[in-house]
Amino acid sequence: MGRRIVLASNNAGKVREIGQLLADQEIEVLPQSEFDIPEAEETGLTFVENAILKARHAAHLAGLPAIADDSGIEVDALNGAPGIYSARFAGKGASDSDNLRKLLEELKDVPEQNRTARFQCLMVYMRHEKDPTPIICQGTWEGCILFEPRGSGGFGYDPVFYVPTHDCASAELAPDEKNRLSHRGQAIRKLVTALKESAA
Repeated sequence: MGRRIVLASNNAGKVREIGQLLADQEIEVLPQSEFDIPEAEETGLTFVENAILKARHAAHLAGLPAIADDSGIEVDALNGAPGIYSARFAGKGASDSDNLRKLLEELKDVPEQNRTARFQCLMVYMRHEKDPTPIICQGTWEGCILFEPRGSGGFGYDPVFYVPTHDCASAELAPDEKNRLSHRGQAIRKLVTALKESAA
């Protein structure tokens, strides 16, 4: 096997998805749990700051290059909230359904044409913990917020994120189609291209 990279996440789905996309690059992606690395404290004020904090933390403790992403949903009617607080919008330790309920409650009087939103994903690759020039890739997925959840796929805000190009909620898309369209899929593909170029 060629390079080994630690993924600053304990999310099995993310590890699998990124591992598959990097497999033909002879890159082995290892979850940070293999090194008993705890989740980093997300003290940044932007997606990119949090992604760098997570990547640096994992690279430091694993002694390997690291990939990290920070993602969330921005709702225009809420001035970009929940943004970096997407996972804890309804409070620390909130479940996906708690966050969904809070979002729908805050938007209950907002008409359809003003419910525009987008998912953002910032993905960072650091060669080592002191890497002064990390590779930073961004994916953006435009849509709007439905009035009630639809579909049973995906996670997080997928059931209320309407995808205009497919006339359905993100949670109603097949997994392969979601990965092709999504903010995370876009960011990963850009990162794969950047890693190929840096290895050339």
